[in-house]
Amino acid sequence: MLSAPSALFFGALLLSSPSAASGQESARSTPPEPRLEWYQEHVALKEDSLFQGLEWQFIGPTNISGRVTDVAVVTPRGASYVIYAAAASGGLWRTVNEGTTWEPVFEHGPSTSLGDVTLAPSDPEIVWIGTGEANIFRSSMAGAGVYKSTDGGDSWEHMGLAGTHTIPRIIVHPTDPDTVWVAASGHEWTDNEERGVYKTTDGGQSWEKVLDRGPKTGAIDLVMHPTDSQTLWAATWQRIRRKWNDPRNEEGYRGSAIFKTTDGGASWKKITKGLPKARWRGRIGIDVARSNPDVLYAFIDNYEPAGDADEGETDSYGRGREGLIKGATVYRSDDGGGSWRQVSENDRYMTRLSATYGWVFGQIRVDPTDEDRIYVMGLSLNVSEDGGQSFRRLGGMHGDHHGLWIDPDNPSYLVNANDGGLSVSYDRGEHWRSFTDNLPAVQFFNVALDMDEPFHAYGSIQDHGSRRGVVDLSRGRDRIPAVEWEDAPGGEGSSHAIDPTDPDIVYSAGFYGSISRTDLGSGEREQIVPRAGEDEPPLRGQWVAPFIISPHNPRIIYHGMNHLFRSMDRGEVWDRISPDLTYDDPERSGDIPFQTLFAISESPLEFGLIYAGTDDGRAHVTQDGGRSWMEVTRGLAHGKWISRIVASAFDRGTVYLSQNGKRDDDFVAYLWKSTDGGLSWQDISGNIPCGPVNVVREDPKNPDVLYVGTDLGVYVTVDGGRRWEALCGDLPTTFVHDLAVHPRDDVLVAATHGRGMYALDVRPIQGLDREALEEDVHLLPLAEARLPQSRWDRGSPATIRFFLKKAGKVKVVLLDAKKKRVRKLVHEGTRGLNAVRWDLRSEAQGEEEEAPRVEAGTYQVRVKAGKAAAPGELVVR
Repeated sequence: MLSAPSALFFGALLLSSPSAASGQESARSTPPEPRLEWYQEHVALKEDSLFQGLEWQFIGPTNISGRVTDVAVVTPRGASYVIYAAAASGGLWRTVNEGTTWEPVFEHGPSTSLGDVTLAPSDPEIVWIGTGEANIFRSSMAGAGVYKSTDGGDSWEHMGLAGTHTIPRIIVHPTDPDTVWVAASGHEWTDNEERGVYKTTDGGQSWEKVLDRGPKTGAIDLVMHPTDSQTLWAATWQRIRRKWNDPRNEEGYRGSAIFKTTDGGASWKKITKGLPKARWRGRIGIDVARSNPDVLYAFIDNYEPAGDADEGETDSYGRGREGLIKGATVYRSDDGGGSWRQVSENDRYMTRLSATYGWVFGQIRVDPTDEDRIYVMGLSLNVSEDGGQSFRRLGGMHGDHHGLWIDPDNPSYLVNANDGGLSVSYDRGEHWRSFTDNLPAVQFFNVALDMDEPFHAYGSIQDHGSRRGVVDLSRGRDRIPAVEWEDAPGGEGSSHAIDPTDPDIVYSAGFYGSISRTDLGSGEREQIVPRAGEDEPPLRGQWVAPFIISPHNPRIIYHGMNHLFRSMDRGEVWDRISPDLTYDDPERSGDIPFQTLFAISESPLEFGLIYAGTDDGRAHVTQDGGRSWMEVTRGLAHGKWISRIVASAFDRGTVYLSQNGKRDDDFVAYLWKSTDGGLSWQDISGNIPCGPVNVVREDPKNPDVLYVGTDLGVYVTVDGGRRWEALCGDLPTTFVHDLAVHPRDDVLVAATHGRGMYALDVRPIQGLDREALEEDVHLLPLAEARLPQSRWDRGSPATIRFFLKKAGKVKVVLLDAKKKRVRKLVHEGTRGLNAVRWDLRSEAQGEEEEAPRVEAGTYQVRVKAGKAAAPGELVVR
C-alpha cells in the first residue's frame, strides 16, 4: 500500500521553483583540444603518482564477454590467424591464434570506446581504429578521433578528427595505404560540425571533409566498389539522443539518405529513388555485392507507420507500445544505386528484427560470392538466401549483433561481433565458437558488496543481467583470483543492496525503477515496487534507479523515482516521503524516463538526514526524515546530472557530490564538498584534469581519503581533496562507473564499463595521514606473513610497504628476537608509496646455496632512507 502525504507535509516544503534554479554556467560541449590536453595531464599524473606502485587485480567475470562493435581479420587465413576485435568501451583486442588467446593492444587513450577497426588491404600491419561507438546506446561513450598503427597494433599514433566523437566506418584504399576515408556520425547528445565523410591522402596528416550535410547529419556507413576505388557509397543519418528520448526521426528530419561518388569523394550524388520518403528514413546500413558490383543493398530503420500494437503489448523494457513502425526494411539496387526496390516483407518478423531500437544495429553484409545471400544484424544475426525476400535466424551465440566479417576466399567462414563478444563460424553460421572466457570486455554499470566471508561483489552488466563473484583474500591481499561470476537477482540495469546482517537478502532495483527482494537461501523473490496513487501520474524511474539500505537499520530501505520512497519493513509498505524533487518540465518528458532521482545518501551519523540528487541537476536535503525538504542546488553546475551524493560518516555537516556532464558532451570534472549540509559548496575537483565524474566515495576508516571514478580511471586524495593522485597503476584507461570500499576487508572494488571489475588493497592508503606525508620515510602497518605448511603451499610472503618523501636508495633490515640481522634488502625507492617483498628466507651462506626459511615469530623491521629511519614489527606465522 502507499500512504498519501499529508497537507502538513506539503506546507512544510522549502522547495524552489525551476525558474529559481541557480548555479554556475558550464560548457555544454567540450571542444576536442582541451580533452586531448586533459588526457596528457592524466598520463603525467599517472607517471608521477604517489601510488603508481599499487596494483589493481582483475577479479572477473572470467565466463562472459561484452559488446564488440567491429572486427577485422588478416587474410589469407591459413597464412595468418590474426583477428582484431573492437570493443564498444573496452579498447582493441588482438589474437594471433584465432581466438585461443587475446591481448589488449589499445587500452590507453583519451577514449577506449571503439566504433570501427580496419586493415589496409595492401599492408595488414597498418591498422586504423575509429574511437567512439556509433550505436549511441544509453551507455555508449564519446570517442576522440582516429588512431593508426603501422606495426600490427603494437604502437599507435593519434591521427586527428578528435571532434567527431563517433566513427562507424573507415575505408582504406586498396593499393595506397595513405588514402583513407572516414565516416563520422557526430556527437551523441549535441549538434556539431564535425559530421560527414572525411578523406586523407597523406596517411592522416591532414583531412578534408568531402561530404558535409550540416551539424545535425553525419555519415553512418561507407562502402567502396570492389574494383573501382573512386566509387564509394555513403549513408547519412540525421540524429541526436535526448536525455528523455531514444534517437528518433524528429519533426523536420530529412537528412538520412544514400550518396554516391565516382571521383573518390570530390563530388557526391544523392541516390534515393525508390527508398522510403526522407521523413521516414532512420539509420541506414549499406553493402555492395563483390560478385556483381551493380548490386547494392540498403538496410533501413523505417519509420513508416505499420499499424497499432496488440492490446497490452510492451517493448523490451516492459513499457507500453502504441503504434508500430515498419522497422527493419531491406532494399536492393541492381544499377549501382540508381534506383531501389524493397525486397523484404512487411511482416512481424521484420518489424521485430530490431525490437524497439533499430538505431542500435543497422548493419548488412553481402556474401562475396553470392549476391542473393545477405546477412542483417539486429537482436539476432539473420540470413537471407533469396535476395532479402525471406530471412531466418542464425542461433548459437549471444544476442544484439553489430558487426560481421565474411572471408572473401571462403564465405563459409564468418566472424561476428555482438553484445557477448566475438563468435566464429566455419559453416556459414550454422554452428559457432564464441570467446567468453578470454575477451573480458564486460560492461558493468555499478557495484555493491555484501558482508559474507569471503565477500561477494554484485553488479549489473550490459545485456548480461546481474551477476556476482567472490572476492577471495585467502591467498593474500595481493593475490585475489579472477573468477567466474554467477547469476544474481536483477537485470542488466539494476542497482543492488545486500542486507549487512544477512547476505542472503538481496534487493535489486531493476531498470526504470522496478524492485525486488530475493532470499538466496530459500530462492523466494518478491516484487516490492512502490506504486503511484489513484489518479496520480505514473512514477518515473531512471534506467539504474537508486536504492539504498539505511545505515541505521537494515529493515529500512529507500528507493528513488521522481519521489523518494521509504519502507520501514523491507518493502512491504512504502511511504512517499518527498514531493517531486525534479524540475518536472513537460517539455523534457518523453519515452525514456527522465527528471528522476539518481543519487541518495542517508547520513550514517543521524537517522532521517537524507540527501537526494536528480538527473536534471537538482539536489535536496531533509533533516527530519522527509517531513520537510530544502533545495541545496545553489553553487552547483546548473543542470548537470548528479551522479553521486555521499553523506560523511565522520562529520554531520559534511557531504560530497559529483556531477556528470556526459549527456551534454561536457567533459569537465565536477566534484563538490559541503561542510554545512549543502548550504554552500566548495569545488574540490582540484587537479583532476578531466571528467566526466561518475562516482565519489569516502573511505570508511580515514576521513581524509576520498576515491573518485572518472571516464579515464580512478583518483584518490589523502588530504581531504586538496590534491588528487591518479590511482591507476596497471588499470586500463577505462570508464569507471562505480566504486565501493569493503568496510571490513579494506578492498576497493572498481566496476568498469568495458573491462570488468578490479580490486585494490587500500590499507596502504588508509594508513597514510597528513603527518605521514611530511616524513622522509614512513613505514605502514605490516600484515602478517605466513610460512608454507606443505610442499604444495606457497605461504604468504611479507610485503613491507613504506612511504618516501623523495626518491632514493632504501635499505630494509630485518632482525630476529635477539636483534640479530636475518636479512637485508636493498630497494631503489621512488617518491610515494613503495613495496619490498621478503620471501621469508634468511641471508644465503653461499652463492649456490638456497637460503633457509626463517622460523615463525616476531621480527623487527627497519627501513632506512638516507639519514631517516622508520621502525616496525612483522609477525611471521
